[in-house]
Amino acid sequence: MRSKEIVAALCGVVVLCAGDAHGQTDQYLDTERGVSLAGAVATAVEQEPSFRAARTELDAARGMQKQAARRPNPTVSLEQRQQTGGSDNQSAVGIEWPLDLFRQKTRVALARRESEATELSIADRQRLLASDVRSRYGQAAAAIRELVIAENLAESARRDLNLRRSRVDEGASAPLERDLLDVDLRVLESERLMAVGKTEGAMIELKRVLGLRADAPLKLRETLETLVTPTETTPPSSTGDRADVREAEARVRVADARIDRARSEGRFDVSLTGSYMRMDAGFSQRGFNAQSALEPVHGVFHYLAGGAMVMVPLRNRNQGEIAAAQADRVGASARLEAARLMAQAEVAAAEAQEHRARQALAVLEGAVQLSRQNLDVIRQTFELGRTTASEVLAEQRRYLQVENAHTSGLHAVFDARTALLRAQGDVR
Repeated sequence: MRSKEIVAALCGVVVLCAGDAHGQTDQYLDTERGVSLAGAVATAVEQEPSFRAARTELDAARGMQKQAARRPNPTVSLEQRQQTGGSDNQSAVGIEWPLDLFRQKTRVALARRESEATELSIADRQRLLASDVRSRYGQAAAAIRELVIAENLAESARRDLNLRRSRVDEGASAPLERDLLDVDLRVLESERLMAVGKTEGAMIELKRVLGLRADAPLKLRETLETLVTPTETTPPSSTGDRADVREAEARVRVADARIDRARSEGRFDVSLTGSYMRMDAGFSQRGFNAQSALEPVHGVFHYLAGGAMVMVPLRNRNQGEIAAAQADRVGASARLEAARLMAQAEVAAAEAQEHRARQALAVLEGAVQLSRQNLDVIRQTFELGRTTASEVLAEQRRYLQVENAHTSGLHAVFDARTALLRAQGDVR
């Protein structure tokens, strides 16, 4: 029996993840023209429908800020009176112009604070969206790596089965070994198909957060290894610039502005009034005019009037709205404290998780090297005729299990880094 050929067939998957992906992985990975992680985040910010909808909230807030600066419009009234059964009539035009003495400034300040808070709310949504994209990108990269391993293993088992069939036909090998390899190939092919399904699902989820259709073409540029060892350095641990913390601070300022507005609404205000009236009146009696001639008593009179209306806050000084605004302010302060505590806890937890995940990955990398050495030893003993093909297959399966654990370790490191970037407020 040609043991060297059998070893080559059994162990054709020695370097599972060192080379390029082949087979179905070509439709998911393109290290030259594929979408990078940074490009995926930029695409999501530009195209993701829910985030585009969120940006319209800022336009609405800015519109309200613009409207808040406008003073109330004057009110014009027209009136016509006609004597029933007679010729007398009156025509009047009146105008009322609110001065808005104490309300505009506080109204504009509140609208400006609300616009700032809305802008920071959108920035926080961008932070969460970027984190979601990074997470989905990492899941897709991990699924592709698992698919590479599954495809290479299935191909190796297929080559081995074909070799064993030829050996059985020649009478140089027992049919049982062929049947064992046939079963093993069927199991591996099933695992490969499940890996394909997992990869397809991960890619569809990534397309969703990018704002792409499920059938849109998409390939990744970066592998899981390159994602775990990025070129940029981790930003320093800080939560003061995190968008949700800054939004909570802005909400406190909004509450302060709402208190000021409620108080201004409880102050007096003045509206100027003016009117013009034309009165055409007469009587059935006659009288002498300047020329001592009799004529009907009749006259046209013009009246101008001006004044001011003062709203006097006697009983209603807006006490209820002021109390509600003050309660909102207390709640906003508590939410700010909670946001700061949450941000600090998330950063600390993410830093610890990343540190331990990298330690675990270092251990796994050592296990991969040791498993590789063990596989080489089994090969050599097989060439010397001191072991069976089944033992080589078992050691190869163990090596692949270690590789799968290595993939999980890489993914865990990437997830920990993603959590750290989210906790630190990174929006890239």
